[in-house]
Amino acid sequence: MLVTGPARSGKSEWAEQLATQTGQPVTYVATAQVDPTDAEWQARIQRHQQRRSPEWITQHVPLELATAIQHAPESACLLIDSLGTWLANCLEQDEAQWEETAQRLLQALIHSSSTLIVVAEETGWGVVPAYPIGRTFRDRLGALTCQIGIVANPVYLVTAGYALNLTQLGTPLSPRT
Repeated sequence: MLVTGPARSGKSEWAEQLATQTGQPVTYVATAQVDPTDAEWQARIQRHQQRRSPEWITQHVPLELATAIQHAPESACLLIDSLGTWLANCLEQDEAQWEETAQRLLQALIHSSSTLIVVAEETGWGVVPAYPIGRTFRDRLGALTCQIGIVANPVYLVTAGYALNLTQLGTPLSPRT
């Protein structure tokens, strides 16, 4: 499953509801890097933690996301939150490294026997970033989200607190080359 949408739209809450509905043991895969000197970031992380069931296992995976997916038990539901945060952790990779990293992730997603829920941000709905690193982030995240959307079922768009099942409502595009 893929859950995508803009910031503060309800993506994580919807993904958490979907994870609970699976009835499986849930592993929450947190992709954020913990920075104890950033109080606002810590508060965001705490809000997410307080919403989750205490029965859920949390894995902190800021970089090796493909490996975490490959080692997940078949009986588990992995809720990966979020793709954009993970990608930001990989921004220093050059294009060749990034392509390899992205392909490893896609292959892990395709071949996993676990239930997977990936939360991804939509960043391309605003202005074109003024800085090269911002454009790289936006372009990589947009392309990767499209690639995951092709193999995910269902795909949800969450905006303004509403979840839309794009798999039912939309028409898939041809895979990008």
